[in-house]
Amino acid sequence: MDTGTVWRDYFVGWPKDIPRRGVLVTSFNEQVPFDGFMTTDTLLLVERRTPDSIGARKLILPYGQIVAIKLTDVVKAKSFAAAGFSGDLPNQG
Repeated sequence: MDTGTVWRDYFVGWPKDIPRRGVLVTSFNEQVPFDGFMTTDTLLLVERRTPDSIGARKLILPYGQIVAIKLTDVVKAKSFAAAGFSGDLPNQG
């Protein structure tokens, strides 16, 4: 399975207990803070928290250009089970 398909599946099935915001890391080394997104079969649209240096508030890119997602909210480990994750994370004190 190619990485674009993996990311599409993750965004389409985004776990309901995880807020739909974070930081999208792209293959062109951009880190895009986002506060929401929409999906198609081939593209992801994210809403930026603030405009970028040229005033853009939305970014549309193919799933294959996604390298990582950074989550900025505190999320319980059990929330990731809905996305297929298993195992244990250490307890945060």
